[in-house]
Amino acid sequence: MRVIFALILALLPLMTAAQAQNTWEERAMFRGSNGGQTLRILSSTDGSFFAPIITSFLAQRPDLSIEYFVSGTAEIDRIFRQDPSQFDLVISSAMDLQFKLANDGHALAIEDVTTPDWAQWRQSLFAFTTEPAAIVIRRADFAGHPLPQTRQDLIQALRSRPEVFRNRLGTYDIRHSGLGYLFATQDARASETYWRLMEVMGNLGTHLYCCSGDMITDLQNGKIAVAYNVLGSYASARTTDTDDLAVILPADFPITMMRSGFVSAGTTQPGHAGDFIRHLLKIQSAPLDPGAFPLPPLIPESGSPPQSAITLGPALMTYLDRLKRRTFLKEWISAVIQ
Repeated sequence: MRVIFALILALLPLMTAAQAQNTWEERAMFRGSNGGQTLRILSSTDGSFFAPIITSFLAQRPDLSIEYFVSGTAEIDRIFRQDPSQFDLVISSAMDLQFKLANDGHALAIEDVTTPDWAQWRQSLFAFTTEPAAIVIRRADFAGHPLPQTRQDLIQALRSRPEVFRNRLGTYDIRHSGLGYLFATQDARASETYWRLMEVMGNLGTHLYCCSGDMITDLQNGKIAVAYNVLGSYASARTTDTDDLAVILPADFPITMMRSGFVSAGTTQPGHAGDFIRHLLKIQSAPLDPGAFPLPPLIPESGSPPQSAITLGPALMTYLDRLKRRTFLKEWISAVIQ
């Protein structure tokens, strides 16, 4: 049956008092051809990436509709904890916050889900993509100069031509971005050059962003020349039809996160919500239509996660400890904001 797709672009207040306080980056309604019950998904993934996934699901389930809410990764954690019963599924790129929600008992265990052990936690939290953090640069600002391939290369490039890069650098504001904080903490653990790079960027003046999409937009319009720790999947999608930008995965050590989802323990529709998780895992590995899953798949051709992939396990909660978070943010602020 034909699926009727309706996208609501205007920001609308939600039905409950708690949700009325939230401003959504996007809010969309996807209606099955027969209407029926509605699943509510809270997500950090842009609707343009998820629309084909939802549409393919509803093509098999015309008795359902899906309401899709998009917010920042840190906001998702706050919104969901405020009233978990209002959402059936939660999808986010902030692995640490997702893991803590699951560990705190907010995720429903789902049986009969086929996925590698490294991509799930206790059959309640499921990864469905692997996506690297990237350095994205404007080629015009590197004309006649080599493109940086490592963090040290980037440091040298910034130091050698400060007049080009002053006030034209960008990265996440990790005080407010859950994904940005995850990338920063994992980057600092993996790379000895991370703090030196942050100090150089801070000295030159760095714009701070909530999300990858805004950084990429400012790269394209020339406001910034370099964006650090951008989601590689978003950058690649925006550079398909242009050669203005270059997406670079640091050769010294790329950081790769896994986007994950879970069924809310408070859902009133566990069967339908569980089916959506199964659909996600199935379509990422073998989409019937190449355009039906416009995100990087979970499982690379090698059949194993990238060596740089952040592990889905208790270690994710290390930097969520209040004291460790406060200490890390203090050091980051000293380096980047100065």
